[in-house]
Order: sequence, then C-alpha cells, then structure tokens
Amino acid sequence: MELMITVTIIGVLATIAIPKISGMIRKAQEGATIGRLASIRSAIGIYLADFDGVYPSDVTSLTVNGKYLKEIEATKLSPHHPKSASIINVASDSAFTDVGGYAYLNVSTDSNYGTLFVNCTHTDTKGSVWTTY
Repeated sequence: MELMITVTIIGVLATIAIPKISGMIRKAQEGATIGRLASIRSAIGIYLADFDGVYPSDVTSLTVNGKYLKEIEATKLSPHHPKSASIINVASDSAFTDVGGYAYLNVSTDSNYGTLFVNCTHTDTKGSVWTTY
C-alpha cells in the first residue's frame, strides 16, 4: 500500500514537472538565439568600424580567418524551425522567408541596411515576433 502511494505521488509530481521543464528548455533556447544574434550584430559593428562605415556584403564574410567570428552559430527556434545557421540576404525587412536561421538586410537604400534579423515570423514565449529582435 505504501509503495502504491509513493508511486502515485511520483506520478503526480512528474505530470506537473515535465511541462515546466519543456517550457524552461524552450526559454533557454530562445535566450541562446537572442545571445547569438547579439554576438553577430556586435561582429558587424566591429567590421563596420574597421572598414570605415562599410557594411559587409554577406555576413559569412565575418568568419573569414576568424577575425570577427569563429563561426555563425545556429538559431534554436523549436518548435517552429530546426536548428539553422543559414543566412539569407533580403532586400527589405518585409522579405523574410520564415525558414529559420538569419536574414541580413544588405540593400544600401533601405533604412535598416546592415541589420541582421532572426528569419522567423512566429512568436517566442513572451509573445514577441522573432523578427522584432
């Protein structure tokens, strides 16, 4: 009888804890993605300073010789998209393809020229759309 009560208590605790753990994992992945986005944006800023206000034509050029970044780290946007370190060049901030990874606005006539976005139009756990970061 005592064993059955113990098993029941463990079962109840597991049903409460498992959803909370999965939510915490998702929040951690979101935090990692936001941190990676900030890291790449910082590298773009350093590149901009080194080249007298000229943005890189392609973000992957930041990884050449490891001067600005060792590698482009993948976004973690589960459950919407798989891990992805892909970067697409877009002509405007309304041209996102919502496939995950990053989107780099590399058209000099756009007001957001040189900005890197998360290429996802879904919302995070706080309700913010990923492209607003």
